[in-house]
Order: sequence, then C-alpha cells, then structure tokens
Amino acid sequence: MPKVTEEYIQNKKKRIIDAAYQSCLKKPISTVTMQDIIDQSGLSQGGIYRFYKDLDEVFGDMIENMREEGSIKKELDEILQHDDRSVRQTVEDLFELLSEFMEENLMTIEKIDFEFSMMAMNYPKRVEKIMNCVEGEGNTEYLVRSVLSYFEIQKEKGNISEQVDILELCAYISSVYSGIQMECILFHCYRNDKNPFGSYFQPARQMKQLCRYVISVLETADM
Repeated sequence: MPKVTEEYIQNKKKRIIDAAYQSCLKKPISTVTMQDIIDQSGLSQGGIYRFYKDLDEVFGDMIENMREEGSIKKELDEILQHDDRSVRQTVEDLFELLSEFMEENLMTIEKIDFEFSMMAMNYPKRVEKIMNCVEGEGNTEYLVRSVLSYFEIQKEKGNISEQVDILELCAYISSVYSGIQMECILFHCYRNDKNPFGSYFQPARQMKQLCRYVISVLETADM
C-alpha cells in the first residue's frame, strides 16, 4: 500500500472544506449537511469521514481557512501603527478598509459569519464545539483589540478627549458594525424594492456615516 503523505492529506482536507464553503454560500450554514458536502466535493462518505469525524469538525477547519484567506490583520497594523497620521486620518483609513472588506465579501465571508452568529444564538453548545476546533484570532477579535489599544494610546497622548469612554465607544462600533452587516446582507438576500431605505443598505454608505460619528465623538486635538 502506497504511503499517504502529509501533502495528500492536506489536499483532501482542502477539497472538503472548499466544498463546505461553497455549500454555505448556497444555503444557510445551519442547514448545510454532510450530504451537501459529499455532493459538492464529489468524494464518498467514507472519503470524508476518513479525515473528519463529523460536520462540525469540517466547519471548524472551514472557519480557520476563512480567517487565513480573508485576514486583514496586516492592513490593520499598517493603518494603526503609522505615527505620522492624525487620529482623524487613521479613523478614516480604518473605516475605508472595513468598508471595502464588507463590500467585497458581503455575500461570501460576511454572509457565513452573520449566519454563524445567528446559529450561536440558537445552538450555543454546537457553536462552542465548532470554535474549539479553530485556532487563532479572527478579524473581529483582532480589530477590537487593536483599535482599543490604539485609542487608549492616543488618549494618553492627549489626541482624544478625556471625556471619551474608550471601552464604550469600541463596544458601540462593534454593535453598529454587526447591525450594518446584518441589514446589508438581509437586503441583498431578500431584496425588497418597496423598502424606502433600500438604497441606503450599502456597506460603503453606512460605514461612512459610522466613521463620521466616531470622529465627532473622539474630538481629536488636531481637528
């Protein structure tokens, strides 16, 4: 019997998680079954269970792969670690990056992320099991930690008003970002032309408004 190489194993796993990803684009993640992945990958049931013990383990590797391929950590570092930029410019660049990411990935990574959050509300233990298979930080966790640190440093330097509650502001940004993500995905999935707010459910438009609000709250010294 020929020896199974690590490259062979990784290639097979990649084929399986790619099939899981494509299945999640076609239907809500909570309704995806192992049979969907079998059909999408062209592998047999035994061919998949040879590498994964269950569907949730497949999802764990799929999410980890999404984090790697959709990472914006490097771009975030480049924005937040520029000492020659004003706080206003940094915030504008930050929201431009987030806007572009959401625009480009609204019906792919962002859709799956949103549906995964909904699944966590209904099946918390299952989602906890899936996330136990995932290593490292995702964009959201890294973003919150990095932005929080940046704002705290700028506040110490006197570039942000002493009255600003940094934790409260970061919590607000996170909540509004999630709301923008949800509304834009729902509108694009279930477009209702009679909705008077339809033209406003565009990531770039919504993120621009959020950016303006954040800048007005920070009241940077160089404004």
